Amino acid sequence: MEIRRFGPGHRRPEGPPGTKGLTGQVIHSDERGVVTELAFSRRGLIAPHANPNLTLFVVISGGGFVQVGEERTRINHGEAVLWPPDVPHGAYTDGSEMRAIVIELPERGAPTLLEGSAEDVEMAAAPPETLPASGALAERPVTRHDYDSTEGEPW
Repeated sequence: MEIRRFGPGHRRPEGPPGTKGLTGQVIHSDERGVVTELAFSRRGLIAPHANPNLTLFVVISGGGFVQVGEERTRINHGEAVLWPPDVPHGAYTDGSEMRAIVIELPERGAPTLLEGSAEDVEMAAAPPETLPASGALAERPVTRHDYDSTEGEPW
């Protein structure tokens, strides 16, 4: 069994060019798709961009705004939006924070998502103590001093 960690203490800056106030962590990546957890700070932004993948943006806490093409609307926890392939899309927050799970799925018959895999990149860039544990959770006591309010998590 492999445990994959995400959330406070495991995120890194994420997003396409122009993105600000956003951190994330790839949870899973293979030829079938990519699953990523994202944390938006107040006034965080994924700059509008397009990619070749069908993407499901699932808000799990907080809320903000999403954009598909020229259409913009508010989104809150417990809601999801589908971003079609090759259509500009983005997300942002105003005075609130937001956490989301993003699931990217390539079109059938399309080339793989990226050369290599996000997991390899993540593991190469991660310090050894943050690599996924095998078989059981590695001990990691969290104290109030470890809390980082910029990651959008309540203590």
